[in-house]
Amino acid sequence: MSNLSQVPAAGGMKGPMSRLWRGLIVILFALGLLGHLLAASAIGGSRMAYTHHVFGFFLILVVTGAIIVALGRWLWRDRPAVTWLVVSAVQAIFGLIIYLDRFHIA
Repeated sequence: MSNLSQVPAAGGMKGPMSRLWRGLIVILFALGLLGHLLAASAIGGSRMAYTHHVFGFFLILVVTGAIIVALGRWLWRDRPAVTWLVVSAVQAIFGLIIYLDRFHIA
């Protein structure tokens, strides 16, 4: 069995992040926040609704981000792009779920 640190990284995931990965990560974070904002708009669009949904976005970011970063340090220590990609993908998924839940589509 080989050591995980000796397994070669996937293209573009080791070392400095490329512009493509950074762009994808930013888009996923934006989609997550957009899901929260659209859900706030769907329930009336009051200032309180937007405040609660933006706070929820950051709360989910802190909780899931801490878990994913801890896993990332254990599983893929030398690949920070993977950690950022997973955190942003989780945010996009939660944003989509929250958006769909407000319309009771899911």
